[in-house]
Amino acid sequence: MKYSILIQWSDPDQSYIASLPEWGRFASTHGDTYEEALENAREVLEDLIYAYEKTGKPLPLPKVLRAA
Repeated sequence: MKYSILIQWSDPDQSYIASLPEWGRFASTHGDTYEEALENAREVLEDLIYAYEKTGKPLPLPKVLRAA
C-alpha cells in the first residue's frame, strides 16, 4: 500500500491524529501514541481499500514524492 499517512499531535484532543490524504478529509483516526495512531491508520486504510474493491469503486491514486 503506497498511500500517505499524516500523523500530527492535537493539543485539543490530547492525542495523535492520523489522516489519509488521498481518501478525503474525513478519512482519519487517532491514537494515544504515535504508534497506536499509525496502527489505527493502517487498519482504516485496509478497510477503505476493501470497501472500495467490494463496491467496484476505483481506488484513489497514491501521491508520489518526486526528487527535486
